[in-house]
Amino acid sequence: MKFDQAIEYYLCLAPTDMRKSINTLSVVVSEMLKMNPASGHCFIFCNRQRNKLKVLYYEHHCFTLWYRRTDKGQFVFPKQREGVVTLTEAQWQGLIRSNQYQL
Repeated sequence: MKFDQAIEYYLCLAPTDMRKSINTLSVVVSEMLKMNPASGHCFIFCNRQRNKLKVLYYEHHCFTLWYRRTDKGQFVFPKQREGVVTLTEAQWQGLIRSNQYQL
């Protein structure tokens, strides 16, 4: 997935229930992260085991939700389990291509 260069990538480090869909993830972005889910930026969520990701994205007057799951292993990112990390384009590409990113 490649987006416009103006997009920012926000990785939510708190484990997220993967049963959440667009509406409930939008509430998480609004209320917990204090950000606008319709900003056009990507909001990335992971589960407790860190083997599933959901990406919430808004463009052209509609939300899109992507889901990614590893067959083996897990996505590797900071050990902290709260807060938000802003990813660069290279970190985003590393996360979705090799299940990792580097700070």
